[in-house]
Amino acid sequence: MTHPLLSEQDIDAFQKDGVVLVRGLFADHVQTLRAGIERNMENPGPYASNNEKSGQTGRFFDDYCNWQSIPEFEDVIRNSAAAQVASDLMKSNTVQVFHDHVLVKEPGTSMATPWHTDGPYYFVRGKQTVSFWSPVDPVQEATLRMVAGSHTWEKPVLPTRWVSEESFFANEDDYMPIPDPDAEGMRVLEWTMEPGDAVAFNFDVLHGARGNTSTTRRRAFSLRLLGDDAHYVERPGPTSPPFPNHGMRAGEKLRQDWFPTIWPK
Repeated sequence: MTHPLLSEQDIDAFQKDGVVLVRGLFADHVQTLRAGIERNMENPGPYASNNEKSGQTGRFFDDYCNWQSIPEFEDVIRNSAAAQVASDLMKSNTVQVFHDHVLVKEPGTSMATPWHTDGPYYFVRGKQTVSFWSPVDPVQEATLRMVAGSHTWEKPVLPTRWVSEESFFANEDDYMPIPDPDAEGMRVLEWTMEPGDAVAFNFDVLHGARGNTSTTRRRAFSLRLLGDDAHYVERPGPTSPPFPNHGMRAGEKLRQDWFPTIWPK
């Protein structure tokens, strides 16, 4: 039975466009997420960054892979509706945790989140993937922007390093150049969002976000989840996140002790 937060039209839109808005997905968990983000920022993990770039103003903090050490995040991951909603959207019998990601743009942060797709950075591949991006502050201009249908493109988009803008891997010919969706007239979806709303999108959807020129913070929690067909793939270098010494082999399902199945419960 489909979760009450979703309609069949939502599931169809996710399959077709690779993205859909789920109003109120984390509405009952906003305070918990705020507390978790505060804990994360006070005690950053080894992958934390302020994305400092010459000529930019403000602070763009991001960090990932901390859910097992931040109890608020684990609570939300295991006890919110995210797992069941992910199962419905992906049309997957199972849902596995991949990782969490916190992204905070303080007031007056000029740096945009560059256009990119998440999939090429990861050591996982599959059509059944979903990322939830949920603000814990109201957002307008600093909301997520998504290119509808980009998860079906024939070639993946070139992954780059956000600050240096260098290619993430050496095999650049295997990727398409990063497009300019506004200049090229692509169908860009974006929404004004309230705390606890979530954009759900496939790992291969092209997305980005403007800087935060408002006078209020833009704190967002992302949760990346995997479905039935997701499996480990080799990349030509360290991935992001790297997950060193994982010991997995090409084609295998991701190891359960690091990436537990949370649906069915």
